Amino acid sequence: MANELSEQEVIRRKKLDDFTNLGVNAYPAPLYEVNATSKEILEKYPEDNTLFQNVSFAGRIMSQRIMGAVSFYELQDAVGKIQIYVKRDEICPGEDKTMYNSVFKKLDIGDIIGVKGFVFTTQTGAISIHVKEFTLLCKSVRPLPIVKEKDGTTYDAFSDPEQRYRQRYLDLIVNPHIKDTFIKRTKLVNTMRNFLNEKGYLEVETPILQPLYGGAAARPFKTHHNTLDMTLYLRIADELYLKKLIVGGFDGVYEFSKDFRNEGMDRFHNPEFTQMELYVAYKDYEWMMNLVEEMVEAVAIALHGTTQVQVGENLIDFKRPWKRYTMFEAIEHFTGTDVSNMDEAQLAAFAKSVGVAVDSTMGKGKLIDEIFGETAESKLIQPTFIYDYPVEMSPLTKMHRSKPGMTERFEAMCNGKELCNAYSELNDPIDQRRRFEAQLELGKRGDTESMVLDEDFLRALEFGMPPTAGLGIGIDRLAMIMTNSPSIQDVLLFPQMRPEKKETPTETPAETK
Repeated sequence: MANELSEQEVIRRKKLDDFTNLGVNAYPAPLYEVNATSKEILEKYPEDNTLFQNVSFAGRIMSQRIMGAVSFYELQDAVGKIQIYVKRDEICPGEDKTMYNSVFKKLDIGDIIGVKGFVFTTQTGAISIHVKEFTLLCKSVRPLPIVKEKDGTTYDAFSDPEQRYRQRYLDLIVNPHIKDTFIKRTKLVNTMRNFLNEKGYLEVETPILQPLYGGAAARPFKTHHNTLDMTLYLRIADELYLKKLIVGGFDGVYEFSKDFRNEGMDRFHNPEFTQMELYVAYKDYEWMMNLVEEMVEAVAIALHGTTQVQVGENLIDFKRPWKRYTMFEAIEHFTGTDVSNMDEAQLAAFAKSVGVAVDSTMGKGKLIDEIFGETAESKLIQPTFIYDYPVEMSPLTKMHRSKPGMTERFEAMCNGKELCNAYSELNDPIDQRRRFEAQLELGKRGDTESMVLDEDFLRALEFGMPPTAGLGIGIDRLAMIMTNSPSIQDVLLFPQMRPEKKETPTETPAETK
């Protein structure tokens, strides 16, 4: 059953009927030529008042002041707002005032109109469009929330986070300043893409639906393909496919991928997320550390003009070089305890002593990971590389060339969270099979995030993969930092939400006609 209409919705739908009876199409399909934006007018007109004397503009009505035969409206386009000035006798010459009284005076906040005229400055100094002609382009039948202003500044009129994320279209209308977050996110991605292209790496696409999920330790979403009568999984990573391309002869490939993990949701995790994965032949993890520093520094400069970025209370500096600790050095630095030679029982006991909830599914790798997360991760505010991970934590990583039991892996930490993960990739197919088999044993113990054994990937390695450096960097996490956003939902246009139970009023409507 449809929701009951509010009083304002009833009034607006009555106006819509009135327009129809007058022969006015409230939803026309014309090509409406716009030759200027609000930003262009407000920036350029003060420098040359001969400009914009034949302007065509379109936007959404955000405020209105009707004073008899004269009216002032504020129109909002994609980049800002501008005032328009309407004089009844100019848009409706002669005795016929039908267009003004029956149409223009019935416009509401939220309606979209096109106007033509010339730009001038009012007696109060406001740059405005003097309207000579207008066209109704879209009637809004639902009222917007109140747009609040103080000292000339518009501030949040739609502040409930859940409603803002759920109704992002309304959030963008009423709080247009949030567009800047998503503009910066796009600039971030473009900066990374240009950076990688200039180095000669090839952007590729790999399957989202996969017969086996691999490349990370995570729970997948699964579905069923009817024609093939087989289970498929939404990818948790694109690593194994990209490495098959390195086997096939590409020297450097990358992908901006949508990945999916059937796990918890919080302000740092969304079940659908974006990461960039890069694989480069004949390189190692130390080389990749330098590339990450260079690329992220370039992103900061592109977005902010400096390597320094304010994130909450922290001023984070991405200028190279970044701090570096081995994983065991980081744990010892923050706890005073060296855990590098502990066995599983000793690690479990130490984990409990620092507040980690331990259970029987945890092997050595999981315990070390949890100890690091509990004692060190949140304290790493400035960009820091944590490197040289125990083999139990890194089933796809090459064994360390000089440290037994360790692998050549690093993660970049920033603002207390992981930003990226990278390896000298394991290319020994015999060792890789043993690692997968160890993961299967963890799965038997109840570890729902253990990896599966991928025979086709092993077959590819058996043909030979050159020494390779691999990287996965979380775009959502990086966007949170670069836009000073406290939640991942703030950098996703349409984050995953719980089902909406019922429609609730957003705010008191802005007008009572």
